[in-house]
Amino acid sequence: MRRDLAGRLLLAAGMALVPWLAMLWMTLPDSYPAQYWRVAWVGFDMLEIAGLLTSAVLMRRNDHRAPLTSIATAVLLLVDAWFDVMTAGRDVVFSLVQACTLELPLAALCAVVALRPPVVFPARAAAARRVAVHV
Repeated sequence: MRRDLAGRLLLAAGMALVPWLAMLWMTLPDSYPAQYWRVAWVGFDMLEIAGLLTSAVLMRRNDHRAPLTSIATAVLLLVDAWFDVMTAGRDVVFSLVQACTLELPLAALCAVVALRPPVVFPARAAAARRVAVHV
């Protein structure tokens, strides 16, 4: 797929979601009892654990895919912090402390890992060029 077409499709999708957002704001209830609440949160935290461990392993191996897992993990951590705080109810102080001391700093670390220039050793430079992904 050509890059300009992909960019146009992403722009159209983002713009199409604006009216959807307004509709959600006007129609969703303020609270809603959820089924499988525990499963949803535990499963989400399992994704974060998998992202953190995968990022760590790929970084230690100096793998060129480490930034991909790191940025995905940063997004998961940011989403977790947001929903923890927004759904906390009376425990909002605990959720804010957890977000500010754990989730947000870990998200920042993952973002730094994802955005830093890769360290490629000379012996691996040729191999890295052969397997580089061009978007």
